[in-house]
Amino acid sequence: MAKRPHIILFNPDQMRADALAHLGENPAAQTPFLDALAAGQAASYRHAYCQNPVCVPSRCSFLTGQYPHVHGHRTMRYMLHGEESSLFSELKAAGYHVWMNARNDFLPGQDPDAFARHADEVFYGGDEPPAPGPERENPRGEPGGKDYFSHCKGRLKTDGRGRNYSEDDQIVDAALRRIRTPVPGDKPLCMFLGLIWPHPPYQAEEPYFSAIDRSALPPRCPAGPVEGEPRIETLIRQGQGMQAYTEADWDELRACYAAMCKKVDEQFRRLCDGLKEAGIYDDCAIFFFSDHGDYQGRAGLSEKCQNTFPEDLVRVPLLIKPPKGVSLVPGVRDGLAELVDVYATVMDLAGVAPDHTHFGRSLRASLADPAAPLRPYACCEGGRLAGEVHCDESHANGPEGVQPANEYYPRLKAQEDDVAHGKATMLRTERYKYVRRLYEQDQLFDLETDPHETVNRIADPALAEVLAQLRLAMLGWYQATCDAVPFAYDGRFTGEMLWARVKRFCPPEQKERVLAMARELTDPTEEEIAHYLSGNLCRCTGYVSQ
Repeated sequence: MAKRPHIILFNPDQMRADALAHLGENPAAQTPFLDALAAGQAASYRHAYCQNPVCVPSRCSFLTGQYPHVHGHRTMRYMLHGEESSLFSELKAAGYHVWMNARNDFLPGQDPDAFARHADEVFYGGDEPPAPGPERENPRGEPGGKDYFSHCKGRLKTDGRGRNYSEDDQIVDAALRRIRTPVPGDKPLCMFLGLIWPHPPYQAEEPYFSAIDRSALPPRCPAGPVEGEPRIETLIRQGQGMQAYTEADWDELRACYAAMCKKVDEQFRRLCDGLKEAGIYDDCAIFFFSDHGDYQGRAGLSEKCQNTFPEDLVRVPLLIKPPKGVSLVPGVRDGLAELVDVYATVMDLAGVAPDHTHFGRSLRASLADPAAPLRPYACCEGGRLAGEVHCDESHANGPEGVQPANEYYPRLKAQEDDVAHGKATMLRTERYKYVRRLYEQDQLFDLETDPHETVNRIADPALAEVLAQLRLAMLGWYQATCDAVPFAYDGRFTGEMLWARVKRFCPPEQKERVLAMARELTDPTEEEIAHYLSGNLCRCTGYVSQ
């Protein structure tokens, strides 16, 4: 068997697709290393979609190739449990040495064995002093002010060495140390870097902060509330209280976010340079992708939401650099892809057979051929049933009225509303986006004529046939993916049940031997049990029934 490639997953949190300069959608974006990679050594997917617009459900999805609804991964507080495998546990079982950082958002903290099942090494960090904070003494201001729930902190201070050494910097440096150190047993390496940036708060140090040209930012679209928007967006906007924000304020917030993305680009460059210095870059399959996006001022909103699906939240970067020997035509792909395809592509390139049903599609063919067909549609989902209070996540906020309030309070409070936080599902084709809402009006957008999703055409008779087709497609998607039967078979009979069928003609002293042999049976019929046990097993014991 050919030597397996090293697998490198670089996963920033909350990075929108239009943060990539080479996609040409945001003139203020600065991602020079990723742009060069896409131009010469990688495929970049313009329309890659996450399967849930918050981190934990998204990561549980792309690391298993399963959709959030398959095992109920719809909340920030339900992660992969002991019976569930992941890309990492499967690669580990196949002989990979798996390294990851502890902040990964898919393993449950209460399970002491969870990390050992999915990784050989875990970097916890915490050995460095905290990085300097914002230059502004009180960036949030007072309760009720326009910045109190904005998440915008602005320019960060630097230390005596002229840097702001963040947790993400520690993760990248720890990964570089692992790359420079021989792997036990010369195993292939699998690395997962789950970064925090560009997650709120929006803040960056120099030289990133001032590198972004505020005047080059595209207009916010839409700048204000959209008629018929889902209730949760209305409630979050009311809670965030950013109505006094001027366009200059929004530009500053968006520039901070772009600056954070520029630093992520630099951190990724450092990692790739380390792979080159170690002499293993050519042998690596490298994946760069985010778990979801960010509102960034869309409709006057900040951060994210768990059951809304504008392109700002669900379309994410996805770049793949294959290992040497795998055919590649670098550049941008315009077809539809999903993050569950990351799982399928990793397993394909690693040559490892999945140990469970998954719904990803390997992107290997599209690496070689930019015109290779991808998906006819992409899906995303979120929200909860009315009364599912264990899914509303507001319990994480602490007592109401405590100051300073949790910066996520507006969203967490809105999620207590059964209607606002109701289940919703998106199905997006090349031209149309349909959103099915369990407790509110559905949404239908023509992305060709309305790319910013400002006009809901769900009741437009001109699109009635389109709507019918999209609804059938969503029904078919759910039917095809609504559950996954485990690969392992269960026996229908206990040992005592099997013994009860043969003990009348098998000597008691042979019971343990008979039961040991009976365990070889897999889901037998009653006739097979009678035939197999009364014949084969009893002959093997030296006793033949009379």
